[in-house]
Amino acid sequence: MARISGINIPKEKRFVIALTYIYGIGRTSAEKICNKLKINLNQRTHQLTEEKLSQVRSLIEKEFPILEGDLRRKISSDIKRLIDIGCYRGIRHVKKLPVRGQRTHTNAKTRKGRGVAIANKKKAVK
Repeated sequence: MARISGINIPKEKRFVIALTYIYGIGRTSAEKICNKLKINLNQRTHQLTEEKLSQVRSLIEKEFPILEGDLRRKISSDIKRLIDIGCYRGIRHVKKLPVRGQRTHTNAKTRKGRGVAIANKKKAVK
């Protein structure tokens, strides 16, 4: 397995897809990296030479200074800061509601979770 940024990327997958296993690198960034280093988009990870992998490592270190654990920590600290100052976005995070203005009357199931049915009240027996 090739190791980039402390992550073992799979060797049987296309290299563009394998790069997305690194937190902070998506499809667009992976394609830009491959185009910059002239790597074929259909090439598998195990087909790359060690020289190409070292070029990828150096390019990622140069262009993406914050990846993986540091990026996760930064995002969680940003959310914690919003919660601490009590702004609208922070309150929405606390309530587990959509943060960016989406509607909640319908949709928002991914953020709110599945709806829980409320049983009818039992009528008192006379």
